[in-house]
Amino acid sequence: MITVVRAHQRSAQRGVTLIELIIALTIISILVGAAVPLARVQVRRTKEHDLRYALWQMRDAIDRYKDAADRGAFQIKVGTEGYPPDLETLVDGVDVQGKKVRFLRSIPVDPMTGKAEWNLHSMQDDPKSDSWGGENVFNVTSKSQGTALDGTKYADW
Repeated sequence: MITVVRAHQRSAQRGVTLIELIIALTIISILVGAAVPLARVQVRRTKEHDLRYALWQMRDAIDRYKDAADRGAFQIKVGTEGYPPDLETLVDGVDVQGKKVRFLRSIPVDPMTGKAEWNLHSMQDDPKSDSWGGENVFNVTSKSQGTALDGTKYADW
């Protein structure tokens, strides 16, 4: 009789019941369901950080170009107010006393659009305008029409 009870106990302890399996899968699916939105927000937050950095890089390069132009380090075109004619000029550089001075290594890629294309604004453009007059580059914004986590438009950064 003892051997029959032990054999029955061993067979009952060998496997997982269907209910235990369903409960475990339910718990795992709840955890995965909570983790996916958090991962998406983190990816978006990282892209926003990259966008801020790219905008900072370009605006810093524009400011350094303007500062050098104001100091008379190189010849500027009349009417440009000392701002670069385009972003490529910041990458290609200008000739300063026989040396090529570059202000930007490359035009950054907009992480929101995946392209190295930006909205450019000149001093002569209307601040609310989306078009670029082509005179000079005073400011750079994203071409993305999306909205940031804080509720602002990427194009307004």
